[in-house]
Amino acid sequence: MNKRMIAILTITVLVFGGTMVAKIMGNRMMNAYLNNMPEMPVTVSSSDVIEQKWTRQVSAVGTLAAVNGASLTTEVAGIVEEIHFDSGSEVKAGDAIISLVSATDEAELASLEAAVRLAELERDRVKSLLARKSISKAEVDRRETELAQARANAQARRSKLEQKTLRAPYAGRLGIRKVNIGQFVAAGDPMIALQSLDPVHLNFTLPEQWYPEVEAGLAVRVVVDALGSKVFTGKITAVEPTIDSNTRNFALQATLANPNKVLRPGMFARVEISLGEPHSVLTVPRTAINFNPYGNSVFILSEDKDGTLRAQQRLIQTGEVRGDVIAVSEGLELDEIVASSGLLKLRNGSLVNINNEVVPQASTTPTPDNG
Repeated sequence: MNKRMIAILTITVLVFGGTMVAKIMGNRMMNAYLNNMPEMPVTVSSSDVIEQKWTRQVSAVGTLAAVNGASLTTEVAGIVEEIHFDSGSEVKAGDAIISLVSATDEAELASLEAAVRLAELERDRVKSLLARKSISKAEVDRRETELAQARANAQARRSKLEQKTLRAPYAGRLGIRKVNIGQFVAAGDPMIALQSLDPVHLNFTLPEQWYPEVEAGLAVRVVVDALGSKVFTGKITAVEPTIDSNTRNFALQATLANPNKVLRPGMFARVEISLGEPHSVLTVPRTAINFNPYGNSVFILSEDKDGTLRAQQRLIQTGEVRGDVIAVSEGLELDEIVASSGLLKLRNGSLVNINNEVVPQASTTPTPDNG
């Protein structure tokens, strides 16, 4: 029995020992194979660290408004007799837009003007009598007063008659009329909108920390989402002298030329203001940056002594972002080469192969392809 147990134990030790030895030898052979296997390069695109001239900018959003814009009304009540312009028409200052029935006022004005002529004749007659000393000076004064009253009555009626015609107070474009011929309108009822479209105002706000640096006369660049990527230029023409205590913002107004009338009141707009003189910054594409909680980094592409191209990770200090480009304030030198794509495949010291047939877009003012 003891011999059998010894034999079983011996066979068990030999089997397990052989298995362990085979495993150890297999691991050694595998490690030797992997160590001797040639390193495969990682294909990336590259970008040079370049120097650009940037001007400090502040951005905001605002709303376009007409320099002159109002809903036109009449000062008196009446019935609409004539409409002189179609909805959406261009008018000049002083053009008649809508007329109310005025026959009664015209007749009364004719009567008052006749009274003025009669008073003038009476005044002239008593003056001639005064010259012959056939009448007193008091009678001449009374006739002069009557003439002045007749003229005042006629002028009052003439002014009321003019109120029966709605005229454009300034040049602009009409909106959609709200009245029809034959309709009775009360004094103050809105009849039609009139907007002056060239130039236009842009109203926007900025946080209070920008107040010391922003002033009237600064140039602005404006983009209206509804009109695509077209850039409109103008100048700040007014700065509110107080800060809103609720929002800690202050209001500004810029004026933009609008000769083609494409900018319309109420449109949403994005505005950029340039501050100070241009300064030099080192920039790289945003795709070249590894953003991490412990610090941002890039992979520098440089040659080893044997001429192989490798990627070396380096921590950097980033700055302002504009479009697809980011400024780097520390960690890079001019004309160094960084990997701009394929960063997820890279490790510190990775062998790399550069292929720039397709590279990420890197523009400070990118324009998406909506087609």
